[in-house]
Amino acid sequence: MMVVALGITIQGHKRILGLRQGATENAPVVTALLEDLRERGVKTDVPTLFVLDGAKALQSAVQRVWGKFAVIQRCQVHKLRNVEAHLPERHHEELRRRLNKAYHGTNELQSRTIVRATIAWLRKISPAAAASLEEGREETLTVVRLGIPELLRKTVATTNPIESAFSVAESVTRRVKRWRDGDMRERWCVAGRMDAEGRFNRVKGFKHIPELLKALERDVQPSLDSQRKRA
Repeated sequence: MMVVALGITIQGHKRILGLRQGATENAPVVTALLEDLRERGVKTDVPTLFVLDGAKALQSAVQRVWGKFAVIQRCQVHKLRNVEAHLPERHHEELRRRLNKAYHGTNELQSRTIVRATIAWLRKISPAAAASLEEGREETLTVVRLGIPELLRKTVATTNPIESAFSVAESVTRRVKRWRDGDMRERWCVAGRMDAEGRFNRVKGFKHIPELLKALERDVQPSLDSQRKRA
């Protein structure tokens, strides 16, 4: 298993920033990857949006390396799947209808209200499903809070931008019939992801990235001001 970091430039181009052999649940592996990015010049002192799949070690490592400059968006697709896993299939359509309305909304208060109402609805059906939606619910609405235009919001609300890189890498590594060691795995994974990078299209809504950057600055400023006052 490989942990991969993907970035998006202000021009909307996707770039593979780095990778490590391991799992997102492995805190030392994830932290080492992020620290390596910092040592190679990735700025950790500017507001940065991280779209994560929900692994606690991954979120902890991001906050450790980026600190107050980290703004986290939980992948809405992963969250939906996690909740569905605790819910009878006959309720999936209604869950999707409710969450789509919340996640695609443009009013933060309304989206929060819909999610809270959905949690209350789920408690009557499956307490485990309700607990799953409750966990990290605010971070699933980060892009709504930031007021990102819809086209770009669809891009940065999920981890879908990196999923295409995984599919291309899998097609490359599938040619390998015998894995010798960890170094060989890493070389082939790098080769696969470099091949994928050459096929990337610019992300949808990239013209709104400057608006996203301004929104991130506004979002982290109160925390930075509070930190300076305490100092």
